[in-house]
Amino acid sequence: MLTALDRKTQFARDGFVIVENLFSPLEMTNAKNEVRRILDEHKAKTGAYPKNGVHVGLTVASAHFRGLNADPRIVDMLEECVSPNLEFWSDKIVFKSAGVDFGSPWHQDWPYWHGANKFSVWLALDDATRENGCLRVIPGSHKTKANHGGEDKEGIGFTNRMRPEDVDESKAIDVPLQAGGAILFHDLLLHSSYKNQSGKDRWAMISTYRDASQDDLCYPFATGAFMVRGKQTGKIIAEGRKEP
Repeated sequence: MLTALDRKTQFARDGFVIVENLFSPLEMTNAKNEVRRILDEHKAKTGAYPKNGVHVGLTVASAHFRGLNADPRIVDMLEECVSPNLEFWSDKIVFKSAGVDFGSPWHQDWPYWHGANKFSVWLALDDATRENGCLRVIPGSHKTKANHGGEDKEGIGFTNRMRPEDVDESKAIDVPLQAGGAILFHDLLLHSSYKNQSGKDRWAMISTYRDASQDDLCYPFATGAFMVRGKQTGKIIAEGRKEP
């Protein structure tokens, strides 16, 4: 089992750290039930579930997720690797199934928002395997901003992507996780996911945080943001992007 120092060292070196069994399977089942309630409300208002398998704003819609995103098990890991001053920023559910089965292309998250670096916790609500669409990452790729020149030819919404010829997949590793496991990763870490070819659910929650001691942009879409530990000492220096 990694110590706090080991996790900090690995995160600095690789841009990510994996924590197995961060939450129990029962807690993940309860989280999925709450997600279903949120998605049903979304469908009642809009007439359909999100076609791209992504719904942003769980914490805005539910006190359950506000509590989950401030859970000490997550915040302790963030403090070890990132900072003692932490702000929850935004979250989303990514749900893959027989109907929404495409993978995500290679990309870094930073180009979606710019500003100070941010840090995401990818939490497996179901077991994540290569067959059903687990993450892939390239260790150490967080040290350089990549050129994202790919095209969304499939029309699935991933407008920020690498060209296949610009990614050395020989350096990639798979990140299978049991339900309740998590990966914390830097917003410059190159990552993607496999297609879901299992015909079954593979749901994950992605929660993003920022170091509250760093100057950053103002993001009007981050309406659920709140401090989870420490103090807000960084300055807001300009308005950032209006949507992630």
